[in-house]
Amino acid sequence: MVAAGHPVTAAAGAQVLRAGGNAVDAAVGAMLMSFVAEPLLTGLGAGGYLLVEGFDPEPTLLDFFVAAPGRGRSAQAERAALLPVDVDFGDATQTFNVGPASVGTWGTVAGIDAALGRWGSFGLDELVRRPVALAREGVTLNRSQGYVAEILAGILTSTPEAAALFAPRGRVLGPGDVFRWPDLADALERLGAEGAEPFTTGAVARRVLGWLEQRGGVLTGADLDGYTAVEREPLRIAYHGREVLVNPPPNAGGILVGHALALLQRGTGVGPERLVAVMEEVQAGRTPEFVSGLGEPGFAERYLASRLGSTTHISVVDGAGRAAAVTCTNGEGSGVVVPGTGMHPNNIMGEEDLNPLGFHALAPGRRMPSMMAPTVVVGEHGVELVLGSAGSNRIRSAIVQTIVGVVDRGLAAAPAVDAPRLHFENGTVFVEPGVPIASLRAQGHTVQAFRDRNLFFGGVGAVQRGPGGALTGAGDPRRGGAAVAA
Repeated sequence: MVAAGHPVTAAAGAQVLRAGGNAVDAAVGAMLMSFVAEPLLTGLGAGGYLLVEGFDPEPTLLDFFVAAPGRGRSAQAERAALLPVDVDFGDATQTFNVGPASVGTWGTVAGIDAALGRWGSFGLDELVRRPVALAREGVTLNRSQGYVAEILAGILTSTPEAAALFAPRGRVLGPGDVFRWPDLADALERLGAEGAEPFTTGAVARRVLGWLEQRGGVLTGADLDGYTAVEREPLRIAYHGREVLVNPPPNAGGILVGHALALLQRGTGVGPERLVAVMEEVQAGRTPEFVSGLGEPGFAERYLASRLGSTTHISVVDGAGRAAAVTCTNGEGSGVVVPGTGMHPNNIMGEEDLNPLGFHALAPGRRMPSMMAPTVVVGEHGVELVLGSAGSNRIRSAIVQTIVGVVDRGLAAAPAVDAPRLHFENGTVFVEPGVPIASLRAQGHTVQAFRDRNLFFGGVGAVQRGPGGALTGAGDPRRGGAAVAA
């Protein structure tokens, strides 16, 4: 079964499973399709993480997230100003920064290459065929993708090239419109034939680098040439008789998810008040010292011990019970579309959530402290739950609440993903309809109530495996997600 942020993405992964592929083949196949079906959230210029369980004696986290750029670049070289764009979710507004200087060192092509080389049984040339065809045929925007385009309109029209692609008739594409990207089709075809090289040191990379350099970008050839996907050992968190595998440092999201679950386990109750108290404590720990320490050996163990005594996501479980959870993000996109390359690179260097020490504060080559946290819950009979989420800072709260729904409340994947969510940040509790708020206000919390469910609260994709091996799944309705059985 495959759960993903778009029905076309999930169906692509399920098709790979039916053809005899394993969980990693399916995850990569779905990931490639997401570049076509979810182009506002991910792409060839993005980054991410893949968590694999059941292929080797020990689980592995493959880190191919965006790294800070600027290797070999003079400190005196002029850098373009970041362009702030306000994104209105209806009941909350968040500012994102775009432009050439917002582009970090992408990693998706390196991640795809490494994942298939390590665990795959399908060739990349096979996996790109359907995405290539669909990029040329076009994908009809569903309601959720249309909403994403609406709220990101300021980014999608920030350059003439982006506007030509995403607003071809003078308005941003909306539900029912067909999105075609022939340049992406050509790029995926090239990826299938030649692998990662054109996008790291070859012709495509050189064209994008030249485009960015002329416009004040920071990314250099040395950044791309020196980039590699890195295998890491996941963090293991005990939670109510299960072992929860999460993303380790230098990622930030996994350790915060682990901290929240450990606090929930040692306390009593999982109601809204308890969840907010835990979120408040976890948020308080995300200090400048936390961010700067993420790159230090043994940081996770020291951090958790001292306190106890985090886009689009794809979850896959194959017929052998092996799991692959992959989360990728383009941020919101930099607004820089480079003609002839099929690339709309990320704006990770312009995301305030990922730059708490200030923009361009981290050394070149340092992985950015993402909140993305592909997660696997392992029980007595093996993998029980595979999940992850999109949603910026809300990723960790979406994952924790879904795990609580399944493990503590006994819910199946779909109702656990569908359940109303809350999120604590900067002194405010954001809540969806269905969360009781009177007691939160009685405790003195400032509460911002949303009128409807909203993708602000994340986009979880989850696959659940029962004791007998039966699979159920859910794609988040907040983002038009879907689960497809193979």
